[in-house]
Amino acid sequence: MNRHIKDSLDRPLRDLRISVIDRCNFRCQYCMPAEIFDEDFQFLPKSELLSYEEIVRLSKIFADLGVKKLRLTGGEPLLRKNLTTLIAELVKIEGIEDLGLTTNGVYLKKHANNLKAAGLQRVNISLDSLDDNLFKQMNGRDIGIKPVIAGITAAKDAGLGVKVNMVVKKGTNEAQILPMAHFCKETDISLRFIEFMDVGHTNGWQLKNVMTKKELHALLRTEFDLEPVAEDYYGEVAKRYRYKGTMTEVGFITSVSESFCSSCTRARLSANGSLYTCLFNGKGHDLKSMLRSDMSDGELTNFIISLWNNRDDRYSDERAAGTVKGQEKIEMSFIGG
Repeated sequence: MNRHIKDSLDRPLRDLRISVIDRCNFRCQYCMPAEIFDEDFQFLPKSELLSYEEIVRLSKIFADLGVKKLRLTGGEPLLRKNLTTLIAELVKIEGIEDLGLTTNGVYLKKHANNLKAAGLQRVNISLDSLDDNLFKQMNGRDIGIKPVIAGITAAKDAGLGVKVNMVVKKGTNEAQILPMAHFCKETDISLRFIEFMDVGHTNGWQLKNVMTKKELHALLRTEFDLEPVAEDYYGEVAKRYRYKGTMTEVGFITSVSESFCSSCTRARLSANGSLYTCLFNGKGHDLKSMLRSDMSDGELTNFIISLWNNRDDRYSDERAAGTVKGQEKIEMSFIGG
């Protein structure tokens, strides 16, 4: 089919991020603060999660509409049982060129080899501090960095591509920026600094807590000689640089300070089967009910085409312009970032 659809702002659909579970073993303040997601919090029952068969069915439809990249997210996706079964099916889909997974890394030591064998290509591992005590504080579960470092090592040994994601929150972990850069440069790991974003309503976001790409870049240049790297493809999110004299990259996700709305090609599928056309748009579209009805693939396809054709999301542009008013949002842990 390969219709390669575009939205109302002429942006193609190229990426689908799939949350396979809403649960996580961490309680990071910028995502799942423990005071909200406490022991009494009601996560989705298994019956409300999309089955692997339903995820594969939807992924085939999205591939026919131009999606080339799939990323499995959560919550923590490695909490979903038998995830390799899903991966093995997704890699068979015609048109899918890239399949990745975002994880906190704790379970990678156990699963890395099987993930690679199933067909997974790469992992993005969240690591916000190399200081053990600060990391425990930030993840809200008293888990130190040792299992995450072991996960990074296991992923590299298994032959998976590895990137480290570090969310930087001013007043919390900015002292870890240079140590993280040195660690990733020395271990030849691509690093992404992510500006603290106002996703959802529970993370207490304030602009004063954002360390911008400009500030991050200036700090890095006090110790590193950086050179810009050309964009790899349309819709690439990271502003990428290379440590001069190496092939090791460092990049910046600049949703707050340098919006990339104009070239956003991403759709997001929540764990309970709702489709979101923007990370910051809390209006989901219930695909699960359609999947569990007698709706045909053709009818599902036409519904998705209509949604994307009418898409006009540009939240980060509007935030920068000061024109955002009462936007309904979905929590990061539910939509997968």
